Amino acid sequence: MITGASSGIGRALAHLFARDGYSLVLAARHASTLETLRAELVATYRTTAHSVSVDLATEGGADLLHAQLLHERLSVDVLVNNAGFGMQGAFVNLPFDRQLQMMTLNMTSVVALTRLLLPPMVQRGRGGILNVGSTAGFQPGPFMAVYYATKAFVVSFSEAISDELKGTGVVVSCLAPGPTSTGFAAEAGVTHARLFQGEVMTADEVARIGYEGWKHGRSLVIAGARNRRRYLLTKIMPRSIVRRAVRGMNST
Repeated sequence: MITGASSGIGRALAHLFARDGYSLVLAARHASTLETLRAELVATYRTTAHSVSVDLATEGGADLLHAQLLHERLSVDVLVNNAGFGMQGAFVNLPFDRQLQMMTLNMTSVVALTRLLLPPMVQRGRGGILNVGSTAGFQPGPFMAVYYATKAFVVSFSEAISDELKGTGVVVSCLAPGPTSTGFAAEAGVTHARLFQGEVMTADEVARIGYEGWKHGRSLVIAGARNRRRYLLTKIMPRSIVRRAVRGMNST
């Protein structure tokens, strides 16, 4: 099952899993876009695919999705927590209700779906979870404070349960992309920020790296050499300099 499957990295991952013969459950808000993708995957790869329209940014969204799976008697062997969004601006100026929705989608729904779907995987002795985090999770993010914090949560949560599940047959990976050419920048309001100027990776590139990393059992998969270098720099540079640099990258 792939959340946020209708576009970007989620859509690219859906193609990769379908290509390798997986049956799919596609979850996202936009029913028409999701149904178009479902039909495309079925026609291209001769696989089975189901689409579920759900808003995981709302309280109880994860429970509704799980209930739909039970109603349709769909068993999930691999969970891809990809759905998420960001917002650019000073914390004090951004709509508080929307920031809470971001936290619900980026963190609470990730934990809820993982907790709901993980026990049967452990019982079967096989399965997988691929959480889509971000290189944003490696440092504080002035002018995208809540988004960066949610991705720090995803990275930490993923690495922790990856360690807990060693020997169970369930593989957990966290994919950490940097700036990527998807609809994220427009929705977050960072299209003109320095962060998205210059070279960015494509959704297909990021998805392929994440998918291969998960298949090889890597708990943390940082997409691209440039992003790996940035990650190493954040570990050795003073935090004050890191904050100043990120502030400049996120400013418009």
